[in-house]
Amino acid sequence: MATRSIFALLISFAVCAALCPVGIPILHRMKFGQEVRDDGPQSHLKKQGTPTMGGIMILIGVAAGTLPFAGSDPETLPVLLFTLAFGLIGFLDDFLKIRRKQSEGLTVKQKLLLQIAATAVLAGYLWQKEDLRGMLVPFTGDLESGVIVPLGVLYIPFVFFVVIGTDNGTNFTDGLDGLCSSVTIAVAVFFLAFSVREGISCGPASGAVAGALLGFLLFNCYPAKVFMGDTGALALGGYVASTALLLKMPLFILLAGFIYLAEVVSVMIQVVYFKKTHGKRFFRMAPIHHHFELGGWSETRVVTVFTAVTVILSLLCWLGIGAA
Repeated sequence: MATRSIFALLISFAVCAALCPVGIPILHRMKFGQEVRDDGPQSHLKKQGTPTMGGIMILIGVAAGTLPFAGSDPETLPVLLFTLAFGLIGFLDDFLKIRRKQSEGLTVKQKLLLQIAATAVLAGYLWQKEDLRGMLVPFTGDLESGVIVPLGVLYIPFVFFVVIGTDNGTNFTDGLDGLCSSVTIAVAVFFLAFSVREGISCGPASGAVAGALLGFLLFNCYPAKVFMGDTGALALGGYVASTALLLKMPLFILLAGFIYLAEVVSVMIQVVYFKKTHGKRFFRMAPIHHHFELGGWSETRVVTVFTAVTVILSLLCWLGIGAA
């Protein structure tokens, strides 16, 4: 499986890297430009009009890298389909933003209902596999030697909690040039390594995601020539959540995906604190990457530090499963 996963990575990288020089001018001509929030950092106003919906190229790259191995590695197909489903939700959101020329597309309720509908399909698929109705506890070993907590009837609501929470985390993380791409590459490589180690057949899907993001990052790093938009950010949340559930590793999202968690929690703290104190702010701005930006950090510094944190925590997780 290691060889197939590497081939998936290389294929998706080549496809995405080749598509971007073609796709970016098309997005320009179609006037698919980013609508920047008025209440965001003033330094971001210069990004107004930068092509968005680059997640389309990511999804094509992921599909190209995954489909050749769907027969030999059956768990790659559910991951791909769920990733595409959440990418479609993001596409609708991006399309409405562009059409209305504003920074809001789908309403919160509309987006949540679509996420719930897609998650219900995944939950139904996972429920049929009794051996997946549990979660590996970090730092107790691997799937054979570690502690696996059975969830029983709580598994279905747990799936919804994991998916919706993770998807919002990746969406909030997509706020700086290259941030979500870089962080998710590290997470995908960790899942790829674990899949190969345990012989679980979703390795090529993780390889394809890592490869597509590496190809996209060539054009998404600062200063970005294209943004992934919700098309890419929501799709990545779908990938991370579905893969973690298939690997019985949802708890590891709290560690390897700590940045996703920090982004979500920072927004929650900011909102609650603002309401409780009648207008005061806990952070300079939320999500938390903007807090560091307004504190004087450059975008590249924030991206580098957040990615380094993800790599270190992923390595810690790797040691925690007893990897040699």
